[in-house]
Amino acid sequence: MHEPRGALAGVRVIEMGQLIAGPFAGKTLGEFGADVIKIEPPGTGDPLRNWRMLKDGTSVWWQVQSRNKRSIALDLRGEAGKAVIYDLVKTADVVVNNFRAGVMDRMGFGYEALSRINPRIICAFGSGFGQSGPLSHKGGQDVLAQAMSGVMARKADQSLPTSIYATALADYSAGMHLVQGILLALMQREKTGVGQSLSVSLYDSMLAMQMQEAAMWLQRKRELNWGAFPLTGVFETTDGAVVIVGAFKANPLQDICRALGLPDLSAEPNYATFARQAENKAELHRLFRGRLSTDTTAHWLAKLEEQDLLCAPVQTLGEALASEQTAANKMVLSLDANGSGRNEPLKLVASPITMDASAFRLRHAPPSLGEHGAEILGELGYAPDRIAELRKGKVLS
Repeated sequence: MHEPRGALAGVRVIEMGQLIAGPFAGKTLGEFGADVIKIEPPGTGDPLRNWRMLKDGTSVWWQVQSRNKRSIALDLRGEAGKAVIYDLVKTADVVVNNFRAGVMDRMGFGYEALSRINPRIICAFGSGFGQSGPLSHKGGQDVLAQAMSGVMARKADQSLPTSIYATALADYSAGMHLVQGILLALMQREKTGVGQSLSVSLYDSMLAMQMQEAAMWLQRKRELNWGAFPLTGVFETTDGAVVIVGAFKANPLQDICRALGLPDLSAEPNYATFARQAENKAELHRLFRGRLSTDTTAHWLAKLEEQDLLCAPVQTLGEALASEQTAANKMVLSLDANGSGRNEPLKLVASPITMDASAFRLRHAPPSLGEHGAEILGELGYAPDRIAELRKGKVLS
């Protein structure tokens, strides 16, 4: 049977980013067929290659961000290396980077320069805080974006200390927005025949993620905090914890009480309205904790689901990865170790996007530094002796 081509087959992406947001965008495009060529500095490569090394000498971060890409290691400080980039741009559709504002222009790779070489080129810029403004010079980092966008200050329980969200939320969301912008630009180019420049920042992505909360503040100067609602919380059981979201029902408190074997608290004046429930949230949660701490997670989930309440067990990542639902969704993929230099299969999380006619595929493993340099230059028409010259001059490694 003929294997379907990816939705982005035929699209060439030059990735000049590093760390997470830019490489995440390149990874996602590569997962659906784009030819992603990653430009790396000789010797060291992307800093992600050396973070948290595993026993086999690879990095978990590198494995995740660099699948379905080809690597070429180029010294871009001289004209010879820059000339290779310009030759690549002639054949490319997209250039993506996540350097600080102005870096690409200073290197000679800004949109104005590249569009003169290829008017159809799309330049996607990811930054920490934007391409202009008082923070545009500042290096972007996930935790900084969490702190400065208001995300870190918002807590479901104000008695808890302010803390860092443990997953790279800003990097992931900005990477997704970069992908969205690139796909939109590719669609527009189909109509106009010309490319464009687009930009995304970690900071803006964090603000956009809080669109409902921001609208409430901008229009009413009031806080909106879904996690702080009086009938929502995390409660320990005898063998774990459950989360309950008491919402989207006519009288969720009555249903929670029925599930927990408590008197109907919604009939009492202190809990009769949402406002009164919010005022007396601490006492409500004390009552809930008292009941839920008497039996197992499975027991209480069954009782809560009998009342059609929104509830779930609090799972570790390991438990989630091993769950039947994860298996049914085919969210863990395995790449055979044969010929890869590894001793065991490479296991990674798959794409969350399911497309019947253009399925995600792990076409090849994360590349070694400069693994495809000669191959890529050969495709550009470079003769073997010219490739050898570039290697001798340490422009290519």
